[in-house]
Amino acid sequence: MKFYDRINEIETLQGIEKRSKKNAQMTVVMGRRRVGKTELLKHSFIVTPVLYFFVEKKTETLLCEEFVQEIQFSLGISVFGEYKRFKSLFAYLMELSKTRNFTLIIDEFQEFRKINPSVFSEMQNVWDSNKNDSKINLVICGSIYSMMKRIFESYKEPLFGRSTAKLYIKPFENSVIKQILSDKNKKYTAEDLLAFYAITGGVAKYAEQLIDNNAATKKKIFDYIFSEGSFFLKEGRDVLIDEFGKDYGIYFSILSLIASSKTARGEIENILGFDIGGYLDNLENEYQIISRKKPFGAKEGSRNNKYFIEDNFLNFWFRFIYKYRSAIEIGNFDYVRNIVERDYETYSGLILERYFRQKLIEAKQFSDIGNYWDRKGENEIDIIAVNEMEKRLCFFEVKRNKKRISISELERKSKIIIKDYPSFSVEYSGLSLENM
Repeated sequence: MKFYDRINEIETLQGIEKRSKKNAQMTVVMGRRRVGKTELLKHSFIVTPVLYFFVEKKTETLLCEEFVQEIQFSLGISVFGEYKRFKSLFAYLMELSKTRNFTLIIDEFQEFRKINPSVFSEMQNVWDSNKNDSKINLVICGSIYSMMKRIFESYKEPLFGRSTAKLYIKPFENSVIKQILSDKNKKYTAEDLLAFYAITGGVAKYAEQLIDNNAATKKKIFDYIFSEGSFFLKEGRDVLIDEFGKDYGIYFSILSLIASSKTARGEIENILGFDIGGYLDNLENEYQIISRKKPFGAKEGSRNNKYFIEDNFLNFWFRFIYKYRSAIEIGNFDYVRNIVERDYETYSGLILERYFRQKLIEAKQFSDIGNYWDRKGENEIDIIAVNEMEKRLCFFEVKRNKKRISISELERKSKIIIKDYPSFSVEYSGLSLENM
């Protein structure tokens, strides 16, 4: 698959590259795994020579040997002496950068914690001692979000406060998702787009997997997912197992229940039989996999909360693949595929809501966007959008089939919200597959 979008990110990174001609830069690049961080970095730097260090799970000595070869090849210089510790090699590069401007990308940086945790404090000392005279463009990238966040944002960590810039790489916007699908299948239908969005959520690697395997229609997408050797079958485990460590079983159970519409804390605790407050807090704040949402207009501290998995693919994986992992493990893919077909209309209806909510966010016309439900979890309004400046209050009902949209019912449910916005104009709209 060709490289798409990332115009703003590339512009930012190239601006940092230019600044490194005069002052040392340390940029931290974070984002969920598979979102396309490495490809972005490979496409961004055009002025300076680029060193690319990939931190594999091997000994520090072997890593340093590989890094020395990369230095010699990419900078065209001879490196004399033996380097068995990254501290020494980094010190060498910082000294070199006082006379040469170059970019150093360190990918999977968090893996140093397993190889040699002292690397972080050693790098801090070398950086602090040399940065004022250096012209290095140091870019540090990592795919385990929680660990990268801890390394650079916890005041207890040695590299806290050292970065000069931080970039959080997000999945592609809806317009880019449509462009990717259109390039492969110009006659795609709304059903094709919804399935493509439901699985990829704009994550570059997932889009690439589908496109490269000629899966650009709804049928072909699910044919590929539920096939022998499919990349997607173990992907949820591969992405999260390192994040969660030994507690992954508990976290997986909670996420599976949330994906199956058990979105209230009480519901989940009744099923699991123990307090999950700490786990929910970690999933929301440490790992940023779930979000806690309250009804539109609810006051701070409201307990009428629901939890949702933010990532489209992980939501699908926990709903259909992890939940039915026994059938997957014995190769009974048709069994799970039939369950997906049985439940798809209901499931994809919720994903359609997410698609339109994201579309409204990307339009940048509203100051607040949310949804509403009462204390009984009823009288739901799919999307509410507010433009405070123009004093507009917009209500949306989302249905796969536009014939099932009832504006009169939407007007009835909206009355409880409207009374708090007496001077606002009110608009009602229905959104369906046809509007994608």
